Amino acid sequence: MCVIRKIEPDEIPLLWDFLYDAIYVPEGMPAPERSIVELPELKIYVEGFGEKYGDTGLVAECDGHVAGAVWARIMDDFGHVDDSMPSLALAVRKEYRRRGIGGRLLVFMLSLLREEGFVGVSLSVQKDNFAAGMYLRYGFSIVRECADEYVMAYRFR
Repeated sequence: MCVIRKIEPDEIPLLWDFLYDAIYVPEGMPAPERSIVELPELKIYVEGFGEKYGDTGLVAECDGHVAGAVWARIMDDFGHVDDSMPSLALAVRKEYRRRGIGGRLLVFMLSLLREEGFVGVSLSVQKDNFAAGMYLRYGFSIVRECADEYVMAYRFR
């Protein structure tokens, strides 16, 4: 059984691992070096998390282990739509995937961001990533696309 809850301050460093886990690696391709999370376009997702307005994080705790995380922050990343919406990142550890944990994290985060008064949330996702279909099923719409990625948004009504 998994419990979805707010991230604890001492768990924020785990977001570096979840940021790495969130990187989509196509079937048969080698995973990038872990140092990839230090690239400026990636480290903005975690660096100083919890210090800015809009920084919101949840974890899925399963059997005493943090199995997944979803977090949002207002930043100028590839998934940025406008300054009224934070960008979202979500990852579930490989051994816990395909159990509905990502969907539960997403639903709880959407509810939390709505309660916090945001107009919506945005993200970027590789077109081939299984998660792209999940986001569409949960009501995200495609705002723009490039060759490999979608930028999606979920607007609260």
